[in-house]
Amino acid sequence: LFISFPQQSGLYEYKIFGGLADIPPKLCADVYMDLDFRKKWDQYVKELYEETHDGEKVIYWEVKYPFPLSNRDYVYIRERREMDVDGRKIWVVLAESVAVPQCPEKPGIIRVKSYKQSLVIESDGKAGCKVYMYYFDNPGGMIPSWLVNWAAKSGVPAFLKDIQKACLNYSKST
Repeated sequence: LFISFPQQSGLYEYKIFGGLADIPPKLCADVYMDLDFRKKWDQYVKELYEETHDGEKVIYWEVKYPFPLSNRDYVYIRERREMDVDGRKIWVVLAESVAVPQCPEKPGIIRVKSYKQSLVIESDGKAGCKVYMYYFDNPGGMIPSWLVNWAAKSGVPAFLKDIQKACLNYSKST
Protein backbone atom coordinates (compact mmCIF):
# COMPACT_ATOMS: atom_id res chain seq x y z
CA LEU A 1 0.00 0.00 0.00
CA PHE A 2 1.44 3.33 -1.06
CA ILE A 3 -0.01 6.65 0.08
CA SER A 4 0.96 10.02 -1.35
CA PHE A 5 -0.20 13.63 -1.16
CA PRO A 6 -1.39 15.30 -4.35
CA GLN A 7 0.15 18.76 -4.83
CA GLN A 8 0.11 20.17 -1.30
CA SER A 9 -3.63 19.67 -0.89
CA GLY A 10 -3.26 17.82 2.40
CA LEU A 11 -5.49 15.09 0.97
CA TYR A 12 -4.48 11.48 0.43
CA GLU A 13 -4.17 9.47 -2.74
CA TYR A 14 -4.28 5.73 -2.20
CA LYS A 15 -2.41 3.30 -4.42
CA ILE A 16 -3.03 -0.36 -3.71
CA PHE A 17 -1.09 -3.27 -5.17
CA GLY A 18 -2.18 -6.73 -4.18
CA GLY A 19 -2.78 -10.28 -5.18
CA LEU A 20 -5.87 -12.41 -4.77
CA ALA A 21 -4.93 -16.08 -4.86
CA ASP A 22 -7.50 -18.42 -6.40
CA ILE A 23 -9.67 -15.51 -7.69
CA PRO A 24 -9.74 -15.37 -11.51
CA PRO A 25 -9.48 -11.79 -12.82
CA LYS A 26 -12.83 -11.83 -14.65
CA LEU A 27 -14.60 -12.95 -11.46
CA CYS A 28 -12.93 -10.13 -9.51
CA ALA A 29 -14.04 -7.59 -12.13
CA ASP A 30 -17.59 -9.00 -12.18
CA VAL A 31 -17.87 -8.80 -8.38
CA TYR A 32 -16.50 -5.26 -8.37
CA MET A 33 -19.08 -4.15 -10.94
CA ASP A 34 -22.08 -5.84 -9.26
CA LEU A 35 -23.65 -3.05 -7.19
CA ASP A 36 -26.46 -5.18 -5.76
CA PHE A 37 -23.99 -7.78 -4.53
CA ARG A 38 -21.73 -5.07 -3.05
CA LYS A 39 -24.58 -4.06 -0.74
CA LYS A 40 -24.33 -7.55 0.77
CA TRP A 41 -20.57 -7.66 1.40
CA ASP A 42 -19.47 -4.04 1.91
CA GLN A 43 -20.39 -3.00 5.46
CA TYR A 44 -19.84 0.69 4.66
CA VAL A 45 -22.55 0.89 1.98
CA LYS A 46 -25.63 2.73 3.22
CA GLU A 47 -27.21 3.21 -0.21
CA LEU A 48 -25.97 2.22 -3.68
CA TYR A 49 -27.76 2.17 -7.02
CA GLU A 50 -27.42 3.04 -10.69
CA GLU A 51 -29.80 5.30 -12.66
CA THR A 52 -29.78 6.69 -16.16
CA HIS A 53 -29.80 10.48 -16.53
CA ASP A 54 -29.64 12.12 -19.97
CA GLY A 55 -28.63 8.80 -21.51
CA GLU A 56 -25.72 8.24 -19.13
CA LYS A 57 -25.53 5.63 -16.37
CA VAL A 58 -24.84 7.38 -13.07
CA ILE A 59 -24.15 5.71 -9.72
CA TYR A 60 -25.29 7.07 -6.36
CA TRP A 61 -23.33 5.76 -3.36
CA GLU A 62 -23.78 6.73 0.29
CA VAL A 63 -20.98 5.62 2.60
CA LYS A 64 -21.42 5.10 6.34
CA TYR A 65 -18.97 7.13 8.42
CA PRO A 66 -18.37 6.47 12.13
CA PHE A 67 -20.29 8.53 14.68
CA PRO A 68 -20.17 11.53 15.14
CA LEU A 69 -19.12 12.20 11.53
CA SER A 70 -21.65 12.78 8.76
CA ASN A 71 -22.00 10.14 6.05
CA ARG A 72 -20.58 10.96 2.63
CA ASP A 73 -22.22 10.41 -0.72
CA TYR A 74 -20.88 10.16 -4.25
CA VAL A 75 -22.43 10.63 -7.66
CA TYR A 76 -20.20 9.19 -10.34
CA ILE A 77 -19.89 7.51 -13.68
CA ARG A 78 -17.79 4.44 -14.36
CA GLU A 79 -16.68 2.38 -17.29
CA ARG A 80 -15.32 -1.15 -17.57
CA ARG A 81 -13.16 -2.38 -20.41
CA GLU A 82 -11.45 -5.64 -21.19
CA MET A 83 -8.18 -5.03 -22.98
CA ASP A 84 -5.56 -7.16 -24.68
CA VAL A 85 -2.08 -5.77 -24.04
CA ASP A 86 0.71 -7.77 -25.67
CA GLY A 87 -1.30 -10.96 -25.23
CA ARG A 88 -2.21 -10.20 -21.62
CA LYS A 89 -5.91 -9.81 -20.85
CA ILE A 90 -6.47 -6.85 -18.53
CA TRP A 91 -9.71 -5.59 -16.97
CA VAL A 92 -9.85 -1.84 -16.36
CA VAL A 93 -12.52 0.05 -14.42
CA LEU A 94 -12.45 3.86 -14.35
CA ALA A 95 -14.74 5.98 -12.16
CA GLU A 96 -15.06 9.74 -11.69
CA SER A 97 -17.44 12.05 -9.89
CA VAL A 98 -19.98 14.04 -11.88
CA ALA A 99 -22.50 16.74 -11.07
CA VAL A 100 -26.02 15.62 -11.96
CA PRO A 101 -28.97 17.95 -11.24
CA GLN A 102 -31.26 14.92 -10.78
CA CYS A 103 -29.12 13.81 -7.79
CA PRO A 104 -29.20 16.82 -5.45
CA GLU A 105 -27.31 16.90 -2.17
CA LYS A 106 -29.18 15.54 0.84
CA PRO A 107 -29.36 17.28 4.22
CA GLY A 108 -26.96 15.83 6.79
CA ILE A 109 -24.83 14.06 4.18
CA ILE A 110 -21.65 15.59 2.77
CA ARG A 111 -21.34 15.28 -1.03
CA VAL A 112 -17.90 14.18 -2.23
CA LYS A 113 -17.49 16.32 -5.32
CA SER A 114 -13.96 15.26 -6.21
CA TYR A 115 -13.58 11.48 -6.63
CA LYS A 116 -11.48 9.46 -9.02
CA GLN A 117 -10.66 5.77 -9.11
CA SER A 118 -8.81 3.47 -11.48
CA LEU A 119 -8.83 -0.30 -11.05
CA VAL A 120 -6.69 -2.70 -13.09
CA ILE A 121 -6.99 -6.48 -12.75
CA GLU A 122 -4.99 -9.15 -14.53
CA SER A 123 -4.06 -12.79 -14.12
CA ASP A 124 -1.21 -13.64 -11.77
CA GLY A 125 -0.19 -16.39 -14.20
CA LYS A 126 -1.74 -19.04 -11.96
CA ALA A 127 -5.32 -19.36 -10.64
CA GLY A 128 -5.50 -15.87 -9.13
CA CYS A 129 -5.19 -12.23 -10.08
CA LYS A 130 -3.12 -9.14 -9.47
CA VAL A 131 -4.96 -5.94 -8.55
CA TYR A 132 -3.82 -2.33 -8.81
CA MET A 133 -6.07 0.46 -7.57
CA TYR A 134 -5.59 4.21 -7.54
CA TYR A 135 -8.11 6.08 -5.42
CA PHE A 136 -8.56 9.75 -4.60
CA ASP A 137 -11.39 11.70 -3.06
CA ASN A 138 -11.90 14.90 -1.16
CA PRO A 139 -14.22 13.84 1.65
CA GLY A 140 -15.00 17.43 2.65
CA GLY A 141 -15.36 18.67 6.19
CA MET A 142 -12.85 18.02 8.92
CA ILE A 143 -11.70 14.40 8.98
CA PRO A 144 -9.94 13.57 12.25
CA SER A 145 -6.41 12.17 11.99
CA TRP A 146 -7.46 8.93 13.73
CA LEU A 147 -9.86 8.18 10.85
CA VAL A 148 -7.24 9.01 8.20
CA ASN A 149 -4.76 6.74 9.99
CA TRP A 150 -7.34 3.95 10.26
CA ALA A 151 -8.16 4.22 6.55
CA ALA A 152 -4.50 4.05 5.56
CA LYS A 153 -3.50 1.25 7.92
CA SER A 154 -6.66 -0.87 8.10
CA GLY A 155 -9.60 0.25 5.98
CA VAL A 156 -8.00 0.40 2.54
CA PRO A 157 -5.98 -2.85 2.92
CA ALA A 158 -9.07 -4.59 4.33
CA PHE A 159 -10.87 -3.79 1.06
CA LEU A 160 -8.76 -6.39 -0.77
CA LYS A 161 -9.60 -9.01 1.86
CA ASP A 162 -13.28 -8.08 1.67
CA ILE A 163 -13.43 -8.33 -2.12
CA GLN A 164 -11.56 -11.65 -2.03
CA LYS A 165 -14.13 -13.05 0.41
CA ALA A 166 -16.94 -11.61 -1.74
CA CYS A 167 -15.51 -13.31 -4.83
CA LEU A 168 -15.43 -16.67 -3.03
CA ASN A 169 -19.10 -16.23 -2.08
CA TYR A 170 -20.26 -14.76 -5.40
CA SER A 171 -21.28 -17.94 -7.19
CA LYS A 172 -23.24 -19.08 -4.13
CA SER A 173 -25.35 -15.94 -4.01
CA THR A 174 -26.04 -15.21 -7.68
